[in-house]
Amino acid sequence: MTVGEMLAATVPMARTLKLEFLETTAERAVVRLPDQADYHNHIGGPHAGAMFTLAESASGAIVIAAFGDQLSRAVPLAVRAEIGYKKLAMGVVTATATLGRPVADVVAELDEGKRPEFPVIIEIQRADGAVTGEMTVIWTLRPNA
Repeated sequence: MTVGEMLAATVPMARTLKLEFLETTAERAVVRLPDQADYHNHIGGPHAGAMFTLAESASGAIVIAAFGDQLSRAVPLAVRAEIGYKKLAMGVVTATATLGRPVADVVAELDEGKRPEFPVIIEIQRADGAVTGEMTVIWTLRPNA
């Protein structure tokens, strides 16, 4: 099972929005939100909450892909998030997530007994390539007790 398949199977909100996990690697996660009238806002584009969930899901996908081998000793948790809506989003939108720190640096902090934090940067784009939103999610790996 791929990371995307696992997230689609285990995260109810991802299933509700019918998110499509197109790519999930330790370097990049790409997730698409289909155009669905049930999740439109008052101007006919994807609702801000749906776009937040799309971007947060992309960030979770890259975290699992990058740190899945650490799950026996730490739990990944989103600490905080900031999103900026830049342009009107209409139709299908895609979120692309990248890690803001090298995986090895984060794992080294975990090895030292620390609770590392690291950013995931997400760009949301329309089908024409225009960037409609940017989001940063700060994640941590909380060591198991």
